[in-house]
Amino acid sequence: MHRSRTQTLSSLSLFALLILTLSCKTDRKVENKTSGSQDTLSIIILQTADIHGQLDTHPELFWEDDEIIFKDRGGLANIKTLFEKERAKNPNTIIVDGGDLIQGSGYAALSKGSIFPEIIKNMQYDVIIPGNWEVVYGKEIMLDVMNSYDTQVVAHNMFHEETEKPLFPIYWIKEIEGIKIGFVGLNDPDVPVRQNPIFSKGIDFSGVNKEFQNTLDKLKTQKGVDVLFLVTHLGVFKQVDLANNPVAKNVDYILGNDTHERIREPIQGKFAKVTEPGAFGSFVGKLELDFVNGKLVKDTYELIDVDPEKFPADEDLQKMIDSAKAPYKDNLETIIGYTKTPLYRYLTVENPMDNMITDAARWKTGVDIAISNGFRFGNPIVPENGKPAPITRANLWNLLPVNEKLKIGKASGKQIKDWLEKEMHNAFSQQPLDRFGGWLVRFSGMKVEFDSKKPEGERIEKITVNGEPIQDDKLYSISACVRPGDPLDNLCRMTDVKDVELMDYTIHDVVEEYLREHSPVSPSLEQRAYCQSLGEYSFSTVPGTKYQFQ
Repeated sequence: MHRSRTQTLSSLSLFALLILTLSCKTDRKVENKTSGSQDTLSIIILQTADIHGQLDTHPELFWEDDEIIFKDRGGLANIKTLFEKERAKNPNTIIVDGGDLIQGSGYAALSKGSIFPEIIKNMQYDVIIPGNWEVVYGKEIMLDVMNSYDTQVVAHNMFHEETEKPLFPIYWIKEIEGIKIGFVGLNDPDVPVRQNPIFSKGIDFSGVNKEFQNTLDKLKTQKGVDVLFLVTHLGVFKQVDLANNPVAKNVDYILGNDTHERIREPIQGKFAKVTEPGAFGSFVGKLELDFVNGKLVKDTYELIDVDPEKFPADEDLQKMIDSAKAPYKDNLETIIGYTKTPLYRYLTVENPMDNMITDAARWKTGVDIAISNGFRFGNPIVPENGKPAPITRANLWNLLPVNEKLKIGKASGKQIKDWLEKEMHNAFSQQPLDRFGGWLVRFSGMKVEFDSKKPEGERIEKITVNGEPIQDDKLYSISACVRPGDPLDNLCRMTDVKDVELMDYTIHDVVEEYLREHSPVSPSLEQRAYCQSLGEYSFSTVPGTKYQFQ
């Protein structure tokens, strides 16, 4: 069946190794020579990604001069000011969003995304794709919200499960002064695995298959597209792999999204260049394409910081945002605790934010080990002038954008080892298509020493639980959040857990109670998981590239 995911990126990647001498793309690469003609044209592509419901300016983490610093960035009204400045300089500007727009903040969650259509219409995007989190409120709400944007929404690989008809158009073509620019949307086919399975009920996903390749080829050979963009929500590892895959032989640029990476110089693949413009509305990617006599002769790229001093908030849009927030503001801006140390979640292995959350879960449940998903998510909470920083419910939603109940169970030391090895392979495999997110699972009550460079199944060097070496045949109590749609005996992808019990409280309940008892907190990096080759401050590990998070 053509909707099948059996033909995946990996099979096509193997084929890529057999045709290293393929040269058909080189004829279409950017030409640096001009003909001397005065028939010139400049087209601008602006890209946002992974805004995750962040409406306002907020603290953002940067890695500069080998240390973490924080600067205020972002805000949708500030982004609109940036958009308008760019459009004023060049009316031939196309604005793209790469998904994960309507989930990630308390205002997004409590309104189930309903606050966004009017805001997004006001920002005047040209084309948008759904991301892996757009499904969070269910299929019908996603369709209602995204179809209310009054802009093009494209996705090649999302279908109504019953009819197999596409949820959205699969591509969009924009013609500017005779130049055809094509956009094809591609969401992560693993959404039903990555997210709570119940979220995507009624939606079928396909992968990078023959039908997808046929669409790309048709846009170039039959539709006459001059520059072809893939707007993908796959993560940087798979996006770079796709740029090296023959399926992309007719693709010029991959506007990537999902892993919140800050690519400041496009990564050149064999067939296409890859970008990814950070997250939370803190950055906007800007690609300028220069044409002479209809030929692309030059491209330039920059990642623009959404600095509120350079891009003050658009007053009308800010009023609209403030009005949308009003019904939820009293609840969400309630202070629930304080922190004396910065809370953030940007590192690959361990973060203060996750240490606080897993400590709270272990304190409440009394288990040996509390575990939580690893991901780069949530705006930093930063003390200033030596005073503890307040933690609000809005912050809590930023840290934990899905509020599920906890469940506890028991697993043997051998089970825990095997599970951790799988989690490490998900995060550190040198094969891009084996990556699953790119961040290690987090935990409290356990310490792990490992070597990320070792082969699959051989990375763990030492595990201790509550200070004692882990024993293969001993049962340990563990806790994790419920993932609706998962089997009862599955805790954070660990299967066959024994004596599972569902708690009657949610993770938000737990953190609020913990903060009432322990505030102000001061979580820090403790080497709960440590790899010597990665060090304490590992932000990104992207195989086969020189990319570094900044």
